[in-house]
Amino acid sequence: MRTVLIEPTENPKVMKFVADYNLIPGSLELDRNSDVSEIPLAQELFNYPFVERIFITANFVAVAKQDTIEWEHVAESLKNVIEDELLANPRLYLQKKKEMYQIYSEMTPNPNVMKFVSSKLLMEGFVEVKSREAATEVPLAAAIFNEFDFATEVFISDNFVAVTKNHTVEWHEVMTTVRALISDYLQNGGEISNIEPQKHENPVEKIINRDYTDDEQKISDILNEYVAPAVENDGGKISLMEYDESTKTAKMLLQGACSGCPSSTATLKNGIENILKQFVPELVERVEAVNG
Repeated sequence: MRTVLIEPTENPKVMKFVADYNLIPGSLELDRNSDVSEIPLAQELFNYPFVERIFITANFVAVAKQDTIEWEHVAESLKNVIEDELLANPRLYLQKKKEMYQIYSEMTPNPNVMKFVSSKLLMEGFVEVKSREAATEVPLAAAIFNEFDFATEVFISDNFVAVTKNHTVEWHEVMTTVRALISDYLQNGGEISNIEPQKHENPVEKIINRDYTDDEQKISDILNEYVAPAVENDGGKISLMEYDESTKTAKMLLQGACSGCPSSTATLKNGIENILKQFVPELVERVEAVNG
């Protein structure tokens, strides 16, 4: 067993992972443009999108991360990856390892929702499971519900799984266990979903089942360009569901982490409403939220 210790540095963006033996002679500095085809450890670490650079020398691996991620959420996962890779490739080079799912957790604006992000794409589009009874055709969601009584909803999209909990537990108590279950399930080849994912380009087609008018399309285009990327990054989905021309009111459908989020109404009022007023003041004066 290779033992790795986590050691903070003076730079808050950089964490050292110290091994119990010298890894390489000299030093090695890698970024996302480097050729890491013969360095499985670097390949595995760069599977995490927040990893910017890797520096290897003497007996440690130093990892530089993006500012958007906190070390407390990811350091243990990186430590496990490094330990596994050093066990398989003690000298770092040449020996290849099968591709694995790496899962890390991210908080969302909704305190009841945790986002579990995969290093590999899970599906094109998204699937939302609003209850245990609805999980029969979504095996990954069923596995989460079967294992955890506190889980109430599961939202799977692109490369992440957003899990909603009830108030019987706090995320710091169960986050690691949920992440481990999702990782093991995917690594063992478990089926994710047996139903066709909804497409991002029109996630409310089953509700409205119609083409947007010209005015609605203008509003939707602004949402997609200026609002949707940030919302999706937080594990949610926002779409224009209905537009009332007479009152200049745009109704938004909130899904995933955004659905039922305490900050959703404030976010809409203070952010999205202002954006729409700025770009299409002749169309929008008011925004309403509808939880999906």
